[in-house]
Amino acid sequence: MPQAFCLFCAVPDKKNKMLFFICVCDQMEKQALDSTGEQCWLGEGQSEMQLSAVPDTVRGETAGEDRPAWDSKIQYVLAQVGFSVGLGNVWRFPYLCHQNGGGAFMLLYVFLLTVVGVPLFFMELAAGQSIRQGSIGVWKHISPKLVGIGYSSCLVCFYVALYYNVIIAWSLFYLGNSFQYPLPWEQCPTDVTSNETVKECASSSPTQYFWFRKALNITNSIEESGEFNPILTGCLLAAWAIVALAMIKGIKSSAKVMYFSSVFPYVVLFIFLIRGLMLDGAMDGITYMFYPRLEIWGSVQVWRQAATQVFFALGLGYGSVIAYSSYNPVSNNCHRDALLVSGINFMTSVLASLVVFVVLGFRAKNIALHCVAENVGELNLMMSHGSNQHWWPWFNTTDPTSVSISDYRQWYREYGAMVAPKITDCNLEEEMNKGVEGTGLAFIAFTEVMALFPASPFWSTLFFLMLLNLGLSTMFGTMQGILTPLMDNFSFLVCSCLLGFVIGILFTQRSGNYFVTMFDDYSATLPLVIVVVFETISVAWVYGTDRFLDDIEAMLKWRPPVVYKYLWKYVCLLAMLGLLAASLLRMVFKGPTYTAWNQTKVRLVVIVSLEVKRACCASQTKSSSSSSSSSAYPGPGRGGSIPTRELQAVLSPTTSTSSSGRTPRRSRTRLEM
Repeated sequence: MPQAFCLFCAVPDKKNKMLFFICVCDQMEKQALDSTGEQCWLGEGQSEMQLSAVPDTVRGETAGEDRPAWDSKIQYVLAQVGFSVGLGNVWRFPYLCHQNGGGAFMLLYVFLLTVVGVPLFFMELAAGQSIRQGSIGVWKHISPKLVGIGYSSCLVCFYVALYYNVIIAWSLFYLGNSFQYPLPWEQCPTDVTSNETVKECASSSPTQYFWFRKALNITNSIEESGEFNPILTGCLLAAWAIVALAMIKGIKSSAKVMYFSSVFPYVVLFIFLIRGLMLDGAMDGITYMFYPRLEIWGSVQVWRQAATQVFFALGLGYGSVIAYSSYNPVSNNCHRDALLVSGINFMTSVLASLVVFVVLGFRAKNIALHCVAENVGELNLMMSHGSNQHWWPWFNTTDPTSVSISDYRQWYREYGAMVAPKITDCNLEEEMNKGVEGTGLAFIAFTEVMALFPASPFWSTLFFLMLLNLGLSTMFGTMQGILTPLMDNFSFLVCSCLLGFVIGILFTQRSGNYFVTMFDDYSATLPLVIVVVFETISVAWVYGTDRFLDDIEAMLKWRPPVVYKYLWKYVCLLAMLGLLAASLLRMVFKGPTYTAWNQTKVRLVVIVSLEVKRACCASQTKSSSSSSSSSAYPGPGRGGSIPTRELQAVLSPTTSTSSSGRTPRRSRTRLEM
């Protein structure tokens, strides 16, 4: 058939009052595909011609020439990168890599990113760009019966926005306190009545005390709600105000903010990396991180954690990827964008891991050296009061700071059993094994290290500005996933932000951190996995992969590789179903838990894990909080869990003092995006 004839063929659609300009040859191909039985899924009057042929308006969404558009390609890329690169890249990926085989976990992550993450990300980009609507309009266009997928995405976005903005509020609080010298978490405060160091701080650490007592003023359990924290409530109001002002003109205003919020974190990460490489112990941290342990590939748990991290790192299922891509011109190369954004996301995770582990290596070595100094001092005291013994060390005990970790450990392996329990081991690897994630990494471990830096307020300000911008760029995308499908105007934006602030006050009460953990664990994980499962079914089996590839070919003027057809239909779908099954089984077999700060038993256990039973929540919580040692089974949240053996080592009063004689320095709250 002549090409000119195809270009001027038109088909009217009376219901939508539109005129579709299509190629007759394309129409014949689509009708042939419809004969497979997929046609019955389409609603009455729904276009069967081309995915990109859409009505002008669906629930307030504009299409065609009236729809807003990105000013430049770099704006769009920064927006997608800013949304996908979030706090999880900084405080979740390094922990997973550290706990699950180092370099071996990275290889597994890259494999799953290639065969599952990139295809699903490409699918959402292509759907949004082709139909040029938000998540509700996209799935409603494929079939009115699938509109629930879009509404589910919006609801999950709202749930995530509620508690994610609380993290931004915490960052604002710490940012405000960073303009002090010395930093308020460098030293324990003094009790004005007794003129002694506050007991709760002396039994833990200054950074833990500041986080749990000064910032959160946390209660002992979720049952004790406590009054609202006025300072955090003000910070939460400021966080929502920043979001509203940045998005006041839709993508026109938020895109300009993205130039700073998306780029600034990379500047800070590189600065911290350069500074961190100069620290003693930095190379120990990097070596520990990248050393491959291939045996972890046989663990189902590691595969589940890697798949979960891929899933949430790219922001699949939120509808934000679809919303951002809907503002692109139809001819934009979304396949290249999928590869570019996924690659940047992974490299950011690697960069953040380097920064985290040079800092943690420095911290671990400082703790180990302090442990050596304390034990050598004790040995010197024993030698001065006793007769000559064959186990006396060969190094100089009169100058504890001159003794290296390797010399001390060599002596301890030979004679440590003879002087125990007064003298303990000082293991650098053991300190590195106590990996931290989430708020424990950002607000305890990092703040502790930054307090050791010269000009500590400068480094603290940089760090929390980075966290603030990482959180805001992700928050913009999350809110866009709500506004674009429903109603992208000023009034709806203000109402959404006000509603989010009012409900978010729940998280600013003294027990609010426990509710943040619950929302993080249960409000997004399963719903988003289910959403993506139905998205994949809708494209691969309802609409049809061949038709979808035809539509992409019409947009890009070239056909993507046929491997995507099989990845969407089988590999991605089976992978998401497997992740859903693994998450459900984990939820069934490991009861929901949360980690609490026990103020009354601070001398024995600083952080106590409380197991919450469905039938006897109150009694179990009380009994657990009063126990002197406990095991912990963190809930099946988005970030996975710390192994039980490690938590027992951290929370047990005997093990916590075996290395350095100090109480543990870690909290257990999983937070990511």
